[in-house]
Amino acid sequence: MSSDLFTDDQARAASQFQPLAARLRPQNLDQYLGQDHLLGAGKPLRKCIELGQVHSMILWGPPGTGKTSLAKLLANEVNANFVSISAVLAGVKEIRAAITDAEHQLQMRGRKTLLFIDEVHRFNKSQQDAFLPYVEDGTITFIGATTENPSFEVNNALLSRCRVYVLQRFSPAQMQQLVDRALTSEQGLLERQLQIGDTEIQMLISAADGDARRVLNILEIASDLVDDDGLITRDLLEQVLLGDVRRFDKGGDLFYEQISALHKSVRGSDPDASLYWFSRMLDGGCDPLYIARRVVRMATEDIGNADPRGLEIALNAWDVQQRLGSPEGELALAQAVLYLASAPKSNAVYNAYKAAKADVRSQPSYDVPNHLRNAPTTLMKNMEFGRGYRYAHDEPDAFAAGEVYFPDQLEPRQYYQPVERGLEIKIAEKLRHLRRLNEQAPNPASDPSD
Repeated sequence: MSSDLFTDDQARAASQFQPLAARLRPQNLDQYLGQDHLLGAGKPLRKCIELGQVHSMILWGPPGTGKTSLAKLLANEVNANFVSISAVLAGVKEIRAAITDAEHQLQMRGRKTLLFIDEVHRFNKSQQDAFLPYVEDGTITFIGATTENPSFEVNNALLSRCRVYVLQRFSPAQMQQLVDRALTSEQGLLERQLQIGDTEIQMLISAADGDARRVLNILEIASDLVDDDGLITRDLLEQVLLGDVRRFDKGGDLFYEQISALHKSVRGSDPDASLYWFSRMLDGGCDPLYIARRVVRMATEDIGNADPRGLEIALNAWDVQQRLGSPEGELALAQAVLYLASAPKSNAVYNAYKAAKADVRSQPSYDVPNHLRNAPTTLMKNMEFGRGYRYAHDEPDAFAAGEVYFPDQLEPRQYYQPVERGLEIKIAEKLRHLRRLNEQAPNPASDPSD
């Protein structure tokens, strides 16, 4: 007598089940959506594929932009042995097994191996270094996929042997194509005969934010919850989108809604809600180092000079996470989140930076005024570089009242507007005092000594 809970047919069906995103994975380049800047006619990666010369590379882009699909297609196009490793789950044993398999394929069959490392940024330095000799001698063609900046997360030695390709989020039009394919394809949801209006499709596309896997996962969950009429309504989509993110994002990808909630809770000075969303993200599998980077962003964007210690505490927490890992690092991050949520708030630095950047982008590249230029050579002195410059430390209170540091063609701006909170109260008082001194100073243009 069998104690199995499932019949043989049910067990077979369960073992053969694939998520919608897997079923719709492109089988050739013509089916591959997006990344026209890499795969369009005459583009660099397309040329390499057409010549059958796939090289080692890093595919850098947000979640759901087709990194894994592209790697598999590259292997198919050049008839290479495809081996995939997840840096989240694999260790030295899996790396050795992959290399051994690659050596066997090359020696016995003369077939090259394309070794795909998903989330390569999760491997430490020694694990990344382990691939170097096999990339060098041609045993493997290395393809790493990452959502993180490879300049910071991939060793220089490995990075120098790879070309970096940046994958872009899917445009709304491409997401529309993907949804249409899911609804009308036999590999997709055709047999369910779903009905969904244009407004609901746009709602779905907006929620997915350019993430192809996510839009398909949301659509699949919604299709499981429809009534007999197969109608996907706005209310149904809202239920799905408000549900547990882990239901459709189990791979530990970026949790857009949750990081937004965490950031806004910190900005809103609610330490308890901030700690809740921080814990939710960890519980859902989010990389703590991703949270650490966003916490640093919060310190600069929303606290700024109202409490400069916030940035120091955020950076220290990031350092602890990198050095010690879990659970010590997560506790340090929790400390930083609570400190920032409780700190005085100011976005004056953020606003000042945006305003200055907008000016720079919208105006000509004005020359540096002569009095601010160095004059290390006789020629430069003859050209009056540095003439009239006032060394601030030789002035009363180390401030050269009336000195102008902007380009001659640009009226001085006041980008930085400190708020009346925290340390910026003192900074604002100091700046007001200095501006009064500037106003009282004689006009340099009328100074006969110059």
